[in-house]
Amino acid sequence: MPEAPESILSSCWNWFAENAAREGILGASRRVFAISWEFLRDSMPHRRRQRYGDVDYDWDHRVDTTSATVDWRDRLLGLLHSPYQPTEPALFHEMLRSLSIDFANFIFIDIGSGKGRTLLMASDYPFRRILGIELLADLHRIAQENIAKYRSESQQCFSMESSCCDAREFVLPLEPTLFYLFNPLPESGLRQLLRHIEESLQTHPRPVVLLYHNPLLETVLASSPVFKKVAGTHQYVVYTT
Repeated sequence: MPEAPESILSSCWNWFAENAAREGILGASRRVFAISWEFLRDSMPHRRRQRYGDVDYDWDHRVDTTSATVDWRDRLLGLLHSPYQPTEPALFHEMLRSLSIDFANFIFIDIGSGKGRTLLMASDYPFRRILGIELLADLHRIAQENIAKYRSESQQCFSMESSCCDAREFVLPLEPTLFYLFNPLPESGLRQLLRHIEESLQTHPRPVVLLYHNPLLETVLASSPVFKKVAGTHQYVVYTT
């Protein structure tokens, strides 16, 4: 897939137009103020030091997946879509242990894969292959570098790649798939992604699992006529066909 860099101006304009259509110009303007304030707060030195709190994984594996090194441009775009935040390793393995599936039959796809930490952790399991889908070109580039340099004695899957594209338009594989979602999209985007998956399933029925970490928009998944909830905690939920 060709890379699709996201420009600041076009992204801001599209975001404002979408929110203004849904909430009115005043509501969208309030959101602009809130995002601008959060961006300024997150740019303070003490907040950057806090983001280095997740650096242990990088140190152990000699990769760059921490949120502290994300530049201002991608942090701003992240606030419009979904802020970059890598998954905590212990919780990731807890979530995968909760799944009643044979990993060897499934493709693992991380929607909004960022720098690729989740892809690297997923390689500890015998998936058929592992794919990350990331909208921001700079994060995608770092993910490719991490995949190339990653080495681990526990690694069981060696077919890993990152694709720079919009997940709502990505041509989905036709094999059984585990989708990993760390709250990667605003509500409208998540609804579009879910419809995209459902339409693919209508044409090619197959087992699909949605593992949703930090499920702030679980109501979107709960409204689907295709998926049903099979497990969950306050930290994550699992939906399957």
